[in-house]
Amino acid sequence: MTGTIDDARLTLMLNDLRLPAIKQGWPAFALRSDKEGWPAARFLAALAEHEVAERDRRRIERHLAEARLLPGKTLDSFDVDVVPMISKAHVMAICAGDAWIASGANIILVGGPGGGKSHLASAIGLGLIENGWRVLFARTSDLVQKLQVARRELALETAITRLDRFDLLILDDLAYVSKDQAETSVLFELISARYERRSTLITANQPFGEWGKIFPDSAMTLAAVDRLVHHATIFEMNVDSFRRRAAADRKHHGAGRPPSYATIKNIAAVSPSDNQLET
Repeated sequence: MTGTIDDARLTLMLNDLRLPAIKQGWPAFALRSDKEGWPAARFLAALAEHEVAERDRRRIERHLAEARLLPGKTLDSFDVDVVPMISKAHVMAICAGDAWIASGANIILVGGPGGGKSHLASAIGLGLIENGWRVLFARTSDLVQKLQVARRELALETAITRLDRFDLLILDDLAYVSKDQAETSVLFELISARYERRSTLITANQPFGEWGKIFPDSAMTLAAVDRLVHHATIFEMNVDSFRRRAAADRKHHGAGRPPSYATIKNIAAVSPSDNQLET
């Protein structure tokens, strides 16, 4: 058979084996292998490593698209010096996932507005995605409204079950859920459904003692707090707000309006000096 026919047959076989990265990249690897005299094992290993790396890249890109993380909020861009109660080594260990995610443990970030809770939550979500886990970031009030719609359509159980595909559900700004029986009851059902099964990360401006402002009765408050803190890592981020500094930095650097969600491109563009702490 001619080289052209062999190439075509190889392309078909790689399609059947679902190896798109090797299909696209093997000619360049073969050329380099011939030029440098690679042994067959090295050539095969290079192709396999290339395929694995491309699969990881596509997975991260796909999971980032569904996660809806905040743009530019990475662990490298989080200024741990101004949040002394946070250990970067501890957060990096959390980002690995492993046992705590597998057991459905939770994370709670508590502190006043502007202390970096949303930034840290999104950074943890990104770290978990990079390590193979699936994450969803949502403003609590937005997600609660969607669950209310599902309840009216008699599909609340299905909607909550659909969230099970995410290893970590980040509920940002818990305090902004209105103290309404319909809203807080679906939030409580979500928390109860994930208890000891799937992990949840909560950011909240109020300490636990003030969560009665969120849930309509003390029994529901105690039950919600009990489920969230039973297997939880709690960070109390009581620092001054850095919004003004972030606003000044944006004015100084002339930054435009950021994209709506994190993507591979805008995450790669963030440098450690771009510290912009959020709620």
